Amino acid sequence: WLVIDRKVYDASRFSKQHPGGSRVISHYAGQDATDAFVAFHNDKSLVKKYLRSLLIGELAPDQPSFESNKKKSLLEDFRELRCTVEKMGLLRPNYLFFFLVFLHLLVLDAASWLVVWYFGISFVPFLAGMVLFTVAQIQMGWFQHDLGHCSVFRKPRWNRLLQIVVINVLKGLPASWWNHLHNQHHAKPNCFRKDPDLNMHPLLFSLGKTLSVEVSVGMFGKADFMAEIY
Repeated sequence: WLVIDRKVYDASRFSKQHPGGSRVISHYAGQDATDAFVAFHNDKSLVKKYLRSLLIGELAPDQPSFESNKKKSLLEDFRELRCTVEKMGLLRPNYLFFFLVFLHLLVLDAASWLVVWYFGISFVPFLAGMVLFTVAQIQMGWFQHDLGHCSVFRKPRWNRLLQIVVINVLKGLPASWWNHLHNQHHAKPNCFRKDPDLNMHPLLFSLGKTLSVEVSVGMFGKADFMAEIY
């Protein structure tokens, strides 16, 4: 069970068919997922049609819809900032910019191979080709990152298609693997055992004095939910 805009939904069965994977939803079990829902879904009116069948109740008026480890004032400031950013049009993509990004990474990738093919594999041509190839690969990684976030085209299908071309064909990595891990990262950033970016050895690779603490229970247990909704 999770909360979106103070409404409680039972996503137990739907999570298995969720396009973003079941783990992203399960990470918010028993918690408020409003901000994550807004961030992950561009066409919210379409998604809300699917939510209607999952609706099981609503929070009581005196029940807070945010986790106890978060400050209400910070959440309100964040949501106000997001609305301001959207009104200013800062989330609208610049198609010319992304076209030039895609063009220049193709040119760099082709140039790296042409340098070695034309000048041979002596030290200087090999070093020049390696530099061009490395820069191209880094740029491909960031470009497919924006495509994975569906930030380039309005329709997610076009983003996914070009992402497959960039990361699968040009980089040799599976887009499904990257999306599966990266979606969890943005759903629960820096939350140990939920953010895959933190799934490293807790003794050798810990950041800071202590690792981020996992929210194990969330806002409520299931029994508490049943008592709080009406």
